[in-house]
Amino acid sequence: MYSIKQEAQRCLKCKKPQCSAHCPAATPIPEVMELFLSGEIKKAGEMLFINNPLSAVTSAICPHERNCTGHCVLGVKGEPVRFYAIEEYISRFFLETVELPHIEKNGIRVAVAGAGPAGITMTLLLLLHGYDVTLFEAQDAIGGVLRYGIPPFRLSRDLLDMYMDIMLRLGVNFRPNTRIGTNILIEDLFPDGYKAVFVSAGTGRPNKLGLIGETLGHVHFAVDYLKSPEAFKLGRRVAIVGAGNVAIDAARTAIRRAHSHVSILHFMGENEMTANRDEVEMAELEGVEFIHYAQTVRILPNAVRCVRVRRVEREDGSAAFEEDYSETFDVPADSVIIAIGQGPGADMNAAGVRLTQRGLLDVNEWGETDTPGVFAAGDIVSGPKTVIEAVAFTKKVFRKMDEYLKNT
Repeated sequence: MYSIKQEAQRCLKCKKPQCSAHCPAATPIPEVMELFLSGEIKKAGEMLFINNPLSAVTSAICPHERNCTGHCVLGVKGEPVRFYAIEEYISRFFLETVELPHIEKNGIRVAVAGAGPAGITMTLLLLLHGYDVTLFEAQDAIGGVLRYGIPPFRLSRDLLDMYMDIMLRLGVNFRPNTRIGTNILIEDLFPDGYKAVFVSAGTGRPNKLGLIGETLGHVHFAVDYLKSPEAFKLGRRVAIVGAGNVAIDAARTAIRRAHSHVSILHFMGENEMTANRDEVEMAELEGVEFIHYAQTVRILPNAVRCVRVRRVEREDGSAAFEEDYSETFDVPADSVIIAIGQGPGADMNAAGVRLTQRGLLDVNEWGETDTPGVFAAGDIVSGPKTVIEAVAFTKKVFRKMDEYLKNT
């Protein structure tokens, strides 16, 4: 195991770094490494923060194997550089030691609705450019999915508290427990002097299976469970339907908090799982059982009924998955957790902007809605995606928003 410094010294500082090219936020990895190794850790942290305000978060939870680490040239024949570990160290140090500059306010008031990854990113960018920001959040603390959807063993909550402290020091006006789209509509904000509104309300409504037994008392949605796992009594056997990151987080949390035997039911194969590979490996080490090629068809009081799925190779080389109803089996379960994705909350219907057929906010490539002055980013625009993707698009939206605010 290399130390952080030794790991940084392994970096080849490529002239055309594929690690940076495959980072959605285009993190300048060689430049950060140079600063770090020359003893300029604060400058390295500032570079990371300016490029990606949530670098302390994304370095901990990114799908690194798909982004930076997965494209390091050293990984072709050996071990890739674990840049994310170096980035996490530098970024946390930056948050703990940053001395914020005095920023002159420009007198322009902006509202941000939703304090998840996109909302925090936009709020910081606006504050650093002198805007007067009011941040509206439906919960009592910032973070969104970062606080209420990702377990503490994956993402330390004190990081979010550091971000809140920085935003307060920069002058944010924070309104907790206030959901835009219910008692306050977007159209109510402009008469109060807001020149623009950024919507990043997320997708907190869990998708349902639509099966018989889904309303039984031992059935729960993963997003609800992860918000407050201490409130749930799961029993000794837990079955989780779904194979994404939320399903993995729920499984690992259930093992820790409920000491349950956890089975994950997945209708495709191991290679088709959408969860991060390293998280799957950790779940396997912790005892999670993966049952692949199993399609859930009914929930019983003490089991989940499944049919076997067959993988069929098409002529073009692609694969199809077909249920074989001649092979039915039950997976014992004291509790069932459903983790098959999320959609937008119903309050977006009352938010006053046009929606897509999926119920998401309809925006152009710059995050502009059809309502002048209303911009959006994050899961409420794209559906559930990674935090780094939300940050990358929010940065793009900020550039257009900044231009709009200065020229209107």
